[in-house]
Amino acid sequence: LVTGTTDVDYWVRHVRETVRFADGLRALETAGVSRFLELGPDGVLTAMAAASLTGDAVTAALLRKGRPEEPTALVALARLHVTGANVDWAALFAGCAVRTVGLPTYAFQHRRYWPTVPAAVTGDLGAAGLHAADHPLLTAALELSDDDGLLFTSRLSRQSHPWLADHVVRGDVLLPGTAFLELAVRAGDEAGCDRVEELTLAAPLVLPEHGGVRLQLRVGAADENGRRAFTVASRPEDADGGPWDQHASGILGTGAAPVAFDASVWPPAGAQAVDLSGLYEGMADGGYAYGPVFRGLRAAWRRGDEVFAEVALPAGTEGTGYGLHPALLDAALHVTAVNGMPHGVVPFSWEEVSLHASGASAVRVRVTRTGEESVAVAVTDSEGLPVASIGSLVLRAASAADARASAGDALFRVDWVPVEPVEPVVGSFVEVGSLAEVPVEVPPVVVVRSVAGGGVHE
Repeated sequence: LVTGTTDVDYWVRHVRETVRFADGLRALETAGVSRFLELGPDGVLTAMAAASLTGDAVTAALLRKGRPEEPTALVALARLHVTGANVDWAALFAGCAVRTVGLPTYAFQHRRYWPTVPAAVTGDLGAAGLHAADHPLLTAALELSDDDGLLFTSRLSRQSHPWLADHVVRGDVLLPGTAFLELAVRAGDEAGCDRVEELTLAAPLVLPEHGGVRLQLRVGAADENGRRAFTVASRPEDADGGPWDQHASGILGTGAAPVAFDASVWPPAGAQAVDLSGLYEGMADGGYAYGPVFRGLRAAWRRGDEVFAEVALPAGTEGTGYGLHPALLDAALHVTAVNGMPHGVVPFSWEEVSLHASGASAVRVRVTRTGEESVAVAVTDSEGLPVASIGSLVLRAASAADARASAGDALFRVDWVPVEPVEPVVGSFVEVGSLAEVPVEVPPVVVVRSVAGGGVHE
């Protein structure tokens, strides 16, 4: 207790003179007091103290009117304890059957216990006459009865495949061109083809903010050389019938091409390091706002028309089930921005693509410029073993109009066209009456009228 607060004179002065409650609390705060406990039948002074103090002092009331005494007192003591006060808990719980339990000395580990079901698992496909496609972007496969063709189906959305939301082009979330290539490679595996001879993108596939799209990949019958045509189409899942939008088409074949790229010496001899700072900021300024999953370019070197790069998926990215993860290959193509091509170009057409190994999460890449808009790409793993080869890839800038067309609103949209003020029309015209209405003996009547200043004059 503060000295002098127990004599009669103190309390007489307390009643007759100014109390200076706030000044007293601030003096204690200045002296280093950081915790205030009110001992009384209610918490009125606790609220007043909290309003009077200027720092981070802790206030608590041991009792409160209308509340059970024991829980209220325990809450007050606990509040003081967690803010550093030394509470004698052993004395408090003396005679009670309680014991203390030590807390971990490391930070709490947060674990999510909700089950995560793979997007491709949707129940008993066999009951519907289908079989699982065993790929994250494809759910089911079906052998067509009229020939030896194949049909793959799936449903894609930002919710079922969250990583796709990181691929934003001119304000729209698009399925990356590398994902179409991944679909073609998987279809080729099922059809006995180990090479994508051709793949051309016709229109982007826009993923809506809510809901998803139905996807179909159709592989035709093999010709005499074992080549198969394929198409990729989609339709909004809430569409009541209507046409399907075709996004890609191509040819599958056999005879995988080798990877002519020795990545065992790294970085390659004679290559100069490239500064990648500001790369993705520049791409975002051009309308290509890529999220973390697609920002996998780690380092780059340049040697003439060749650019070499290290690319890796961010930690925690789920890559199971992919041949070559679309985000990994897409990030590898970003290195074209340092080889004379504009920022933010996207794949348009592919030729002579072969996948040699699957499941890579980090790769080494060589991109060789072969034309104004084309490159050749060789991909190996971190040990220099072949992963993929691309004979020719044509890159072009994405068009916002193409995205709108894919979304189905290219022909129908609301627009406001301002009308310019119209000047008064000044001129004249001749009105000739119908001869059928004029008697034969009366000559034809000609009436001349002029328009000026808003009036009509005959």
